[in-house]
Amino acid sequence: MTDPILDVRNLSIALPSDDGWRTIVSSISLTIGHEIVALVGESGSGKSMTGRALMGLLPRHARVTADSLACEGEDLLTLSERDWTKKRGNTLGLMPQDPKTSLNPGHKIGIQVEEALLLHTKLRKTERRKAAIDMLARVGLTDADRIYQSYPGQLSGGMAQRAMMAAMLVNRPRLLITDEPTSALDRDVQAQILALLGELTRDFGMGLLLISHDLVQVSRFADRVLVMRQGRIEEELAASDLDKARSPYTRSLWAARPSAATYGERLPTGEEAR
Repeated sequence: MTDPILDVRNLSIALPSDDGWRTIVSSISLTIGHEIVALVGESGSGKSMTGRALMGLLPRHARVTADSLACEGEDLLTLSERDWTKKRGNTLGLMPQDPKTSLNPGHKIGIQVEEALLLHTKLRKTERRKAAIDMLARVGLTDADRIYQSYPGQLSGGMAQRAMMAAMLVNRPRLLITDEPTSALDRDVQAQILALLGELTRDFGMGLLLISHDLVQVSRFADRVLVMRQGRIEEELAASDLDKARSPYTRSLWAARPSAATYGERLPTGEEAR
């Protein structure tokens, strides 16, 4: 890959414990270009910690080391908190898991969508309003003017997720990180949201890191997959090749996916699936 948006080499994350330091992520490397890259694995594998490290959102007591942690050539490890404030919502965006808890219930949707524009651009109020309404419409909210004036509690889960997507994309970040972005939604809405994310990723020419545990979704919507296990990258492969994985661990995750054919049956786990 030439000139990736994100270039990570030997990233490690450790947290203090009673007997020293506990390594959460161990020497992982990845690149992301203008594509959708999925980071998958079981709970506790280090996926979310990796995503938070890329956004500079780890707790202060965390120890982060890397040979390279660069976004478009800029060393993220050297950024001050002020620099990170300029970076988040501008070059890097983070779409959280549950919009109902991430959106401020006391502020109208329009104000929250405009926030990145207020922080990072010199647009006038009327220009910010137009950009926000246009983006709300772009993410599939057909009554964008009404949504702009609505509060989060007045929206369904799927509508709130689209509003959060608009807030993250209104300033066109170069890389969007999504951490289980559809886990709080039903399957039909999940598919709609992921398809929309894929469309916008390509239309805006950005990169997308999709953190997920759902291999079925990943196989349909991602370009590449990084399989994470116990803080390490176990395997990297094309999303379309998940059924041909070489790693026994990846094969076990794929074999344990629920489907209509396995309805009512006990799914294999661990060594049983290998």
